[in-house]
Amino acid sequence: MKAFIVPARGGLDRLTLTDLPDPGAPGAGEIRVAIHATSLNYHDLLVANGAIPTEDGRIPMADGAGVVEAVGEGVTAFRVGDHVVSCFFPQWQDGLPHDEAGSFARTPGDGAHGFAAEYVVRPADHFTLAPTGWRHEESATLTTSGLTAWRALVVEGQLKAGDTVLALGTGGVSITALQIAKSMGARVIITSSSDEKLARARALGADEVINYRTEPEWGRVAFQLAGGHGVEQVIEVGGPNTMAQSIQAVRIGGQIAQIGVLTGVEGTIPTAALMGKQARIQGLIVGNRRQQQQYVSAMNQTGLRPVIDKVFPFEALPEAFRYQESGEHFGKICVAW
Repeated sequence: MKAFIVPARGGLDRLTLTDLPDPGAPGAGEIRVAIHATSLNYHDLLVANGAIPTEDGRIPMADGAGVVEAVGEGVTAFRVGDHVVSCFFPQWQDGLPHDEAGSFARTPGDGAHGFAAEYVVRPADHFTLAPTGWRHEESATLTTSGLTAWRALVVEGQLKAGDTVLALGTGGVSITALQIAKSMGARVIITSSSDEKLARARALGADEVINYRTEPEWGRVAFQLAGGHGVEQVIEVGGPNTMAQSIQAVRIGGQIAQIGVLTGVEGTIPTAALMGKQARIQGLIVGNRRQQQQYVSAMNQTGLRPVIDKVFPFEALPEAFRYQESGEHFGKICVAW
C-alpha cells in the first residue's frame, strides 16, 4: 500500500511516499479501514518538519477518515461500509483527563503510526462514526481541530446563548468555534491580520471583527465590543505573545481556552491582571472519544459543515504542508484520495 513516512530528523523535503506491506485482516476487536482523507493541523506540521522528533519511518497525520472494509471478531459498533473517523487520544475513551490523556505515545502520527496511508487495521474503539453525509475530507477535520473547538466551548466553557466568544485567527479551530458558537446563539468576535479573511468571517456570521495589525490593542477593543464588560470565552491559539491581550479581553469570571502555541511555548503572564479578572485559563488538548461522539451527534443535528480552504491529492502532502506554513489558508487544509 502507499504511505508517507517521516525520517527521524523530519523535514518537508524528506517526506517520502513509499510502498509498505498491506496491514491485512483485522483481528479480534479490530477493524480494517480504507483511509480516504486526512486534514492538516499544527501538530502534524511539527512532526513533519522535525520540530517534534519521532521514530524513523513514522507514518504521519493524526486525522483519518474512511470506510470500514472488514470487522474482527467481537466488533459490534461498526459494520462493513460504515464511514468512520479516527480519535486523537485512542487511550482516552471517556471521563476526566488522566495520566495517559496527555501522552502522545499512542497518538496517531506522533507516538504511533498515523493516517497518511491507504489502509489501517486498528482497535475498533480508536474510531467513531463520521457525521452522516459528510465527505471524507470533511470528516477528517473533526478529529483534532473540530473536537478541540467543541470541547473548549461546550464541554469546558459551558457555552450558552447570549455569550460572547473571542476567537483568535481564522485557522481550523477558530473557524469551527465561530460556526459552533453561532449555531448555539452566541455572539462571536474574530481577529486576523487580513481584511479579506475578516470579510469571509463576517460572511460566516462573525458579529465583530478586529484586524490585530491595525489595532494592536485588540484585547481592549474586544472588551468594549462585548458590551463593555468583556467576553465570556476566548479561543486562545497564540500562546505567550497573545495571552496578555486575551486576559484584557475576557470578562470577570470568564474563561480562556489555551489550545495553541503559535507564538511560542513559554512567556510572561500578567498574573495581577488575571487575578483581577478572576478568570480561568483552561489548557486543553483535543478531547476524548465520548466527547467526539457527542460532537458528531451535534453536527448531525445542526447540519453544520466544516470550512475547507483547499484539498490536495495524496501525493501532494508535502505541498499541502508548505501551503499551511504560508498562513494563507482560511479554515482547514485537507488531503484526499
